[in-house]
Amino acid sequence: MDQKEILSRVEHTQLSPTATWEQIKAVCDEGKRFDVAAVCIPPRYVKRAGDYVGSTIKICTVIGFPNGYATPEVKVFEAEDAIRNGADEIDMVINQGLAKDGDWEGLLAEIKAVKASCKGRILKVIVEACSFTEEEKRSLCRVVSMSGADFIKTSTGFASGGATVEDVRLFRANISPDVRIKAAGGIRTFAQAQAMIEAGADRIGASALIALMK
Repeated sequence: MDQKEILSRVEHTQLSPTATWEQIKAVCDEGKRFDVAAVCIPPRYVKRAGDYVGSTIKICTVIGFPNGYATPEVKVFEAEDAIRNGADEIDMVINQGLAKDGDWEGLLAEIKAVKASCKGRILKVIVEACSFTEEEKRSLCRVVSMSGADFIKTSTGFASGGATVEDVRLFRANISPDVRIKAAGGIRTFAQAQAMIEAGADRIGASALIALMK
């Protein structure tokens, strides 16, 4: 797989809490230049970035980020606000406490509520895989598969661990066939990205790959 093909699956990401408009603008310019799948940016910049790029590139943003412990109502509001501002794709962080409690029905209801608020836009569910046991991750795959979400995503990139090939393989073995996988967090080389894709990832969230091209 060549670098161009890998980049076509990359979401070029800038989610630093100190990100400036100039940095976001640069991410958008780089995303267009290298024909990535989308740019992933903070909610604050979605409308401005949309006005800047028009329809030339997809804009993804995050909700409940990075901890995920806001109420479902707050996450729904965030998603609706992001869509009003022009977001094409939404990455939501789950309530990890619900999963640790084994409250799978509560977690399913949360994801379904956010999915309904997305009005047909792509929803990716960030499960922060490093926080969970293998059995919990299997249960998370079942819940995401039942929720109507489009993707399961490994990580925020803000926790103790990021994407691993092992987790991508586990997700692929346990999600329904119509759910895709986004691997994100700590992917800094094309070799790492290719390994994730070969393990079953459909999208790659990364901030470092474009720098390698430049």
